[in-house]
Amino acid sequence: MKRRNYNIKKTISARQFISEFGGSFSKHMKDKILRLGERCVFTRGEDTFRLDLKHIEHTTYNDTSDPAKKKEHVYGQLVMDQGTLFFSESCLVNNDVMEVSKVKEIYNSLESEDIFVGEDGIKAKKIDDSNIDYVVDGILEVCPEVSQAHLDILEKYSK
Repeated sequence: MKRRNYNIKKTISARQFISEFGGSFSKHMKDKILRLGERCVFTRGEDTFRLDLKHIEHTTYNDTSDPAKKKEHVYGQLVMDQGTLFFSESCLVNNDVMEVSKVKEIYNSLESEDIFVGEDGIKAKKIDDSNIDYVVDGILEVCPEVSQAHLDILEKYSK
């Protein structure tokens, strides 16, 4: 039986992600992940090594299968295993979250030979310096810019 860690932060920034997991990342990988932090936050459940990327403002959209329902988009899932970063084939999907179609496109385009398969059957391909640009740029292509209201709030608290 897994032991539950109640002290783990469920939502972290790109800087916190790098601080926690980025010990073996190159400077280039760290810089690209920080670019994600301009629009995304990393969220996780009980599996602290599996993080979903959501918009920093947690914007909700109409569900394509049920237009009366609103869900938040998830733009990818990163998996850490023994100091190696992986991009997952699919993300957490539930009553509140839906995966954007770009996730499958990014995953299928990765030519990585290293495939991680977790206990629960999660498949993921290795991310390294050769493909981090493609992964991050693909996510940023579909992840919306932050709103002016959000920028105003940041400016207010940075003074």
